[in-house]
Amino acid sequence: MGKETGTMESAVKFEDDEFLKPIRVLPDREGTPPEERVHHQRDPYGINTHVKVCFEDVIAEPAATQSFDGVWICSHVSFEFTKFVLYKVLTLVLAIPLAFVIGILFAILSYIHIWFLMPIVKTFMVILPSCKTIWKTIMDMFVSPLYQSIGRCFSAINLRFTRA
Repeated sequence: MGKETGTMESAVKFEDDEFLKPIRVLPDREGTPPEERVHHQRDPYGINTHVKVCFEDVIAEPAATQSFDGVWICSHVSFEFTKFVLYKVLTLVLAIPLAFVIGILFAILSYIHIWFLMPIVKTFMVILPSCKTIWKTIMDMFVSPLYQSIGRCFSAINLRFTRA
């Protein structure tokens, strides 16, 4: 139960390399020179860089309170293995149906935006300048003189507060 010294790196290592190899969906570009290869990125715009799922980002023990090294290593291995396997299973089961549903959703939103909203907005942009001219004329003829008269009537009123 003494204090362990030194740095210790722990990582999950799988014996079966065939299990971890990604499936090649894109055509093989091994014949092209390395400087001409375009690497396939799954998050090219970095929209999920905020997702931190490393063990050290989730579970961290301060220097004053640390568990046994064996417990720390076993918990690290179980965390990484569970995260790895469960993510693979969930993507295997749900990725294709969810992609289908999200594709339908974005197709509907694109359709509504292109064929419904933008024509309405453009129609209003054509109509509104003439409505603005008519509205300004009505305001200048009726409402503005009324409020100017009321303002002149109330401008002559002076209020003084005195203590009794």
